[in-house]
Amino acid sequence: MEWQAPAIVLDARPYGEGGAVAVVLTEAQGRHGGMVHGGASRGQAAVWQAGNLIEARWRARLADQLGSLGGELVHPTAALALEDPLALALLSAACAVAGEALPEREAHPRLFRGLLPILARLGTQEAAATPGLLPDYIRWELLLLTDLGYGLDLSRCAQTGATEGLTHVSPRTGRAVCAEVAEPYRDRLLPLPAFLRDAEAASGPGDWAAGLRLTGHFLARDAFGTRHRPVPAAREMLYDRVSALAAPPEPPPEVPPDDVSA
Repeated sequence: MEWQAPAIVLDARPYGEGGAVAVVLTEAQGRHGGMVHGGASRGQAAVWQAGNLIEARWRARLADQLGSLGGELVHPTAALALEDPLALALLSAACAVAGEALPEREAHPRLFRGLLPILARLGTQEAAATPGLLPDYIRWELLLLTDLGYGLDLSRCAQTGATEGLTHVSPRTGRAVCAEVAEPYRDRLLPLPAFLRDAEAASGPGDWAAGLRLTGHFLARDAFGTRHRPVPAAREMLYDRVSALAAPPEPPPEVPPDDVSA
């Protein structure tokens, strides 16, 4: 058994003398693991950093074996994101969510194709403003929920059928509601940021935090909760970092006036 394909490194952990067990995501093979001989060595460790885009090769005698995994670096996402805390948080969250939520060896081509351009742009001059990638990443989490069978219905109001003025989502049903219906229950509903309904809508840190809170609720309840697993710590850290961006700056401390008495 053998395959070769572009892949995203999701995780790599040392194993034995200089080896590593790596997990990658490909379009046709899905989340797939393998033994990387020498993967923890000085020469190869940089290739197997989470988030890197590689050309992967997998071989095994039988299809159900762990098999051996090799790869050549195509794009050093991990190194490019290293100097940007927000980019690194986004990269870590994406790899952790994909690595822990997706079933092993089950193809999810839309998820691979959706995540690939986000990681390819992290840390590059084109994406010097990393926050601009957050709306795409949050939409990717929505797509992940859909692919796993937990899709949200953000197309119309659950009560009135209206397709305009949708402002909140029910945390129980995952269906959107309009402002009029939401008003009496605002404190029990999840805000629906406009950019999730309109790709052209402007957005900022408060919207991104609301989007991460929305997808995070259903990731915790459905994608991870049904398997009795917590949301990955890296995903929680991304939410905390974005929430900090959305928080109003603290006022400067008051400085007492100079003593001008004679």
